[in-house]
Amino acid sequence: MPSVPSRFTGLGVGFSPYLIKPPEDVVRWTVGEPGFDTPRPVVDAAIASLERGETHYTRGPGSIELCTKISEQLNRLWNLTSTPESVMVTPGAKQALLYAMMVTMESGDEMLVPSPAWPTYDGQAALLGIKPVFTATNENFHPDLENMRDSITTKTRCILINSPNNPTGAVYTPEEIQAIVDLAVEHDLWIISDEIYARLVWSEWPHVSPASLQGGKDRTLVVTGFSKSFAMTGWRLGVLSGPEDAMSAAFACQANANSHVPTFLMPAAEVALEQDETVNEFCEHYLKRRAILCEGIDALPGLNLRSPEGAFYAFIDITGTGMNAIEFADKALSEARVQLIPGSLIQGGEGHVRVSYATDESQIIEGIKRLKSWLI
Repeated sequence: MPSVPSRFTGLGVGFSPYLIKPPEDVVRWTVGEPGFDTPRPVVDAAIASLERGETHYTRGPGSIELCTKISEQLNRLWNLTSTPESVMVTPGAKQALLYAMMVTMESGDEMLVPSPAWPTYDGQAALLGIKPVFTATNENFHPDLENMRDSITTKTRCILINSPNNPTGAVYTPEEIQAIVDLAVEHDLWIISDEIYARLVWSEWPHVSPASLQGGKDRTLVVTGFSKSFAMTGWRLGVLSGPEDAMSAAFACQANANSHVPTFLMPAAEVALEQDETVNEFCEHYLKRRAILCEGIDALPGLNLRSPEGAFYAFIDITGTGMNAIEFADKALSEARVQLIPGSLIQGGEGHVRVSYATDESQIIEGIKRLKSWLI
């Protein structure tokens, strides 16, 4: 009987075991998904596109109209200098990440990743034969730049960063991003910058893309998408932008993998990019929910939470309870009926649980109430 390639042996599935929909009586704090429906104008635009019969093949990287709007927004919000020809719309940001790894590294190369980090990075690297080298972060989950420098070897080809960060909520400072760019220039490395949460920033400092900094433009591939900002997770629309040679290779990846995203979604994505007011309203809700969560966690024994700087995740220190992450998450589910994600599922995450405060306020308040009854 033929065998499955060895690279799939032990290949992780990240948070998936703890993302399974629980029974109705469980408070679900796990899913990294906006607690809102997709804005109605976006839905209406997709329906109208279908009714116009826009169901045929189109330009592989995405319609030039959509790529133009994406490029304009990247340049307006993050001070990039992208062009429509340097933008590709992908089937979700995960696919954009996979393409970015494919076009920047060979099998056997090493990729530096500050940890804790979203487990998909590890899994995708394993699929491509790339070795992720996890580098240290400080007590605020910001990169330890000296450790990053010390981790560079002759096999290092890329630095992958995610700011705002999943799972920690950290937003790297402009100085930290510049230092990472300087390090990449010094050692001639690529940078993959996962900026899917770039519009969800609560810190005193702004989000800064390495592609906007001196030395960063010609070596940075920016990954973003529509899921988190516009409440469009199920639409599976990601974005990849970067230097011409890398994007030419990425276009070839998409042409051979899936041609393009659904044609009728492209006009809807154009409309999504016009929903700034709605995005701002979402952010106001997230800030309120973050405040409720932080205040509630501070009142619980054995738990400690640094106020998240961005995205809609909190990485709660549970070491004061005497339980490890798996034990805490399993007991929180079975005894308190609150679903959490154990941080030990990722490198550097032991002693923490990840929660999403994108859920309804009522679910945050009820979850805190249940954890309090369980822990006190």
